Amino acid sequence: MKILILLFSIFSFGYTQQYVFMVDKYNKEVELEAKIISKIASSSIKEKIKLYIPKISQQDKEIYSKYFDLSLDCESANFIFDKKGLIETSCKKFDKLFFTNNYKRLISNKKYYGAFFWNKSRPNIVFVKQRLMDNNINISKEHKQFIEDIYE
Repeated sequence: MKILILLFSIFSFGYTQQYVFMVDKYNKEVELEAKIISKIASSSIKEKIKLYIPKISQQDKEIYSKYFDLSLDCESANFIFDKKGLIETSCKKFDKLFFTNNYKRLISNKKYYGAFFWNKSRPNIVFVKQRLMDNNINISKEHKQFIEDIYE
């Protein structure tokens, strides 16, 4: 019986390390995402950035707060990053900068001026040229290569 419990314990410890690795991998991915969004936001807005992410998780909140002042609502924010497609209708009436993490959402909704998303394990950034002009956004030279002329 003791041998059986010992074997079960050893077996269990072998799998716990895999789960810890998955959490670390997620944190690293979100950390990279936060850094990229920080560069994009600071390129788009010349004032101090107040970020709002709808329904943000506690783990994401801890990571993003290293790079931004987080806002609890879209009314007090000046940059809104919609990670889950959960922008409330009350948010859409404000004249804010909306950014998404979904290319299809970017194409289908004119409220978003750009997107940051992962494709084949690589980060991708897209800005819509006409929406940049409509919102009077001048992005840095570093990001000009990501501008696409999408006809709407």
